[in-house]
Amino acid sequence: MFPAIHLDSASEAPLYRQLSDAIKELIGNGRLDKGERLPATRELAGVLGLNRTTISAAYALLESEGLVQGHVGRGSFVLGEPRPPRSGLDWEKLLPAPGPVPPALAAPDGISFASSCPAEDLFPVDAFRRTCEEVLAGPDASAVLQLGSPSGYAPLRHYLMDESRREGVARTGDDLIVTNGCQQALDLIARVLVRPGDAVVVEDPVYPGLKNVLLQAGAQLVGVAAGVDGIDIDALERAVVRTRPRLIVITPDFQNPTGGTLPAGARRAALRIARAAGCVLVENDIYGELRYEGDPAPAIKQIDEAGDTVLLRSFSKLTFPGLRVGWVVAPEPLVARLAEAKHMADLHTDQLSQAVLLRFALSGRLKEHRARVLAAGAERLRAAVEGCQGSLPAGTHFTRPQGGMNLWVRLPEPLDAGDLVARAQREGVSYLPGRYFEVSRREPGGLRLSFAALSPEKIRGGLAILGRVFSSELARARLDRHEPAPAVV
Repeated sequence: MFPAIHLDSASEAPLYRQLSDAIKELIGNGRLDKGERLPATRELAGVLGLNRTTISAAYALLESEGLVQGHVGRGSFVLGEPRPPRSGLDWEKLLPAPGPVPPALAAPDGISFASSCPAEDLFPVDAFRRTCEEVLAGPDASAVLQLGSPSGYAPLRHYLMDESRREGVARTGDDLIVTNGCQQALDLIARVLVRPGDAVVVEDPVYPGLKNVLLQAGAQLVGVAAGVDGIDIDALERAVVRTRPRLIVITPDFQNPTGGTLPAGARRAALRIARAAGCVLVENDIYGELRYEGDPAPAIKQIDEAGDTVLLRSFSKLTFPGLRVGWVVAPEPLVARLAEAKHMADLHTDQLSQAVLLRFALSGRLKEHRARVLAAGAERLRAAVEGCQGSLPAGTHFTRPQGGMNLWVRLPEPLDAGDLVARAQREGVSYLPGRYFEVSRREPGGLRLSFAALSPEKIRGGLAILGRVFSSELARARLDRHEPAPAVV
């Protein structure tokens, strides 16, 4: 029988590391012998009441330290003593401390609200396969497989630029560069425009990938509150006057994590504020295509008569995030510098992915796929809103976006969403607490629910579980504080 292991869910140490340390101790004191098979991840997860992903992460850490070895189809086995210490450089001291990167909380047999990504069940795999075959059977197949331009695959760039001009977001003096998704676009912008110590205004809460790439560039982040109507314009103006930032970065449609959308008047105000301060306005329009209801407001770049707004877009949220194809529309001098930085970073974005996505668009398959995604997204958003309304405890507040992939939940006091993650995981549900998104404002009760990758049934089931977890914890907390719990009728 596998020895008993006790973990502390209240500890600051992640559960997977606690588990890894406990197994390491069992190996060190001889209670687990060399060659002994560790329990399967599903089995140990059931015994400890943990998520299988937590067990897998612990086993992977043990394997990296030379204590166990995994064999596909057979399991993980104890090797014995750890590897001897390295005699070379002390890499732990040389490497800077990692940023607050959200953990991988998804589980194969669980319900994960943690990842803001499209639903795999909606991927048109057969249509994509035909598209790949058509590209490789075409006369340009050899050129597609050759090294390309850092600015992007020329036919795709021309297509995207024509679409941008048709929409009115590209003007005379603008150019376009294809990037490895919007994440690389943000990184290139930070490399080119941000100097250490520069102030950069961002929404608060904000997408962790944006926050971390700006911190890596040495920026001083200035968080401005964002909610159901996007960034607070009055607070934005005060922050810009006070800090004179280098950049303002705004996600105007279905912001991650709140799902908020900036009204048309507020977009014009943000443009006016940026222009008056002489700073660059970056419009991260990654979710704008995912509107399920209501009328869209014009893009900020569309209403920018001077053409200075930097617009970021991507195929990732609408089609296939694994292909990593995004783009930037911006004034020519900036695009030229971004191309130089991209050439130094990775030469160019994969040309086959670009050619396939171009063919997917020109064939009409992208339009058909978008219609399916929007229909499914509307159903899943409705399930998320109804699930929050029907399952979460009284006093909970949440956003009701008209599109996108995320909504923001604020639990009633004194609940802390970060403290409740481990318990929710033991019940088979995961989410990201607010601490991963905060810039300067602490919001312990905040959490993001990403619904787009889940079926309506899983959304409702997951929220029912979260409702039970949160409600029981709220009742316990009120009892501890000697407060009467509300009557249940």
